[in-house]
Formats: sequence, structure tokens, C-alpha cells
Amino acid sequence: MAMRERFRRRSGTSATVHGGSVAVEEPTDRSTEQSTGQSTGQPAEQTVEVPVEEPAAPAPAAAAEPAPVVRRRRGLRDLEPVLLVQAAHPKQAVVTALGIAACAALAGRELREVGVVLLTVLVGQTILGWHNDLVDRRRDARHDLPGKPVAQDRLEPGSVWFAIACGVLLLVPLAVSTGITAGSCYLLAVAIGLLGNVVLRKGVLSWVPWAASFALYPAYLAYGGWGGQHEGNPPEVAMVALFALLGIGVHVLRALWGLVPDNKDGWTYLPLRLGLRLGAARLLTLTSVYLGAVLVGLAFAGTSVGLSG
Repeated sequence: MAMRERFRRRSGTSATVHGGSVAVEEPTDRSTEQSTGQSTGQPAEQTVEVPVEEPAAPAPAAAAEPAPVVRRRRGLRDLEPVLLVQAAHPKQAVVTALGIAACAALAGRELREVGVVLLTVLVGQTILGWHNDLVDRRRDARHDLPGKPVAQDRLEPGSVWFAIACGVLLLVPLAVSTGITAGSCYLLAVAIGLLGNVVLRKGVLSWVPWAASFALYPAYLAYGGWGGQHEGNPPEVAMVALFALLGIGVHVLRALWGLVPDNKDGWTYLPLRLGLRLGAARLLTLTSVYLGAVLVGLAFAGTSVGLSG
């Protein structure tokens, strides 16, 4: 919008402001006459354009400085070895390894053989735990399950796969160190467990991999000995059946803590069906009684028929 203002002085000079310039009107000599020889009585005007600077544009506001990134201090629980132990289902791994080692000791195996059995089963169970957390990482993250560092992005999946590869390279020589047949039985049990992490776990046959893998433990113990060429005797059928029943009980016990998210995901496996019928508390009681009965049967069979013929 143009502004117009006149400044009048005693001399009769006037200035007109038009937006970006000022027009100054200078009067001529009063005695000067027009070319016609007649005076007009008004001074002749002369216009001089004087540029006027436009007001400077306001300086742009300074960009806000980004907030400083606060990094959480890594503690002992955030170290990768600690996270790997947490992802390996350590309680189940240790309990299973101690149980199989105790069976080896009760079967009369030497102390050094018991140590090899303990270490072999511990490594195998650790591999199974890592694989299970890798398979379930998206599902565990969706349900926000605690104690799952892979699902919580605290542990890289690539690191776990690398740990599994190292574990397999350690497991194979450990297993066959007690005999080719014995080692093959245990490696087959681990392979069935890995397969069970992927298939059959959601339906009514979820107990099959657990029963099959546990049923191979008596063969691993019966055929095993000191030295890679050792060949023992086949296990007793009663021991194989009881170990299979033990695997089913362990499956139900392990599944009790995940019945709610499993039900939300539409699973129909055996522990969930039992839990919906009986309730979680009653199912826990019945499972504990069942496992106690199986362990008593194993103790009786061990003292009466032995591990192998």
C-alpha cells in the first residue's frame, strides 16, 4: 500500500513519498516567465527522485538446537554374554543337564563320564533355548514378555545365530566322545527338539517332539562310555517309555507360564486345552503330581531292571 505525505517548508519545497522513493519538488525563480510571456503565478516544479531504502527483512529465527541425546549407561545385565545366558532358558538347561547326569551316575558311569554327559546335555539345551527365542522373537515382542532380550532388541539375532553355530561345533565332538551310537542318539534328540520349535507346537500333537526327544536319552546313556569307539547295550523298554512320559510332563509344565499369550494367538495344543478345562492352578498341581509319579517309576525301574540289559 503506497504512502503519500507532503513536507512543506518556507521555501515552498515539497516532497512526495511513493512507496520506495521520494519525489522532491523544487520551485523555479519567480521572475521566470513561461514561453508565452505570461506569468502563471505558480512556481514551476522540478522533480528529483531520491531512492529510499526499504526496511530490512527480519532475520530468520535461529534454528532450535537439537536436544542432547541421553544414552543409557550399559550395566552388567546389558553385556552380550549375560544376554546370551538369559536367552538360553538357563533354568531348564541346568535342570535337564543335572537330571541326565544324575541318571548317568546312578547307572554306574565313572565320574569323568558323568562330567561329559553333564556338559553335553547343557550345551544341547542351550542351543535349543537360543533357537526357541529366535523363532518366537516377534511373538514375544508382540506380547511384551519379560526376560526375552532378543525380542526386546537388546540382543542381536545375528549374535544368537553365531552362538548357535559355535554351540553345534562344540556339541558334535562332545556327543560322539562317549561313542558314535550314543552321540548319534543325543544329536538326534537335539534335532527333534529344534524341529519341535517350528512344527507341531501349536496343535494337539505338540507333545510328540518332547516325548520323542526324551525317549532318546536312555539310549544316549546306555550306549555311552569313555572313548569314541565304546558300544554299550540297548536301553530297557520300560526306561524308554518312562522317559517319554517325563518329556510330556516337562512340556506341560513349561507351557503353563505362557497359556495366556498362546490362547490369544489361537493355539490349540495339549497344555492349553487342559488349562482351559481345569484351570492353571489345578493343572499345575496335577502336573506336579504326574511328574512325581514318573520320577518314582524311573527310580523303581532303575533299581529293578536297570538302564540297559
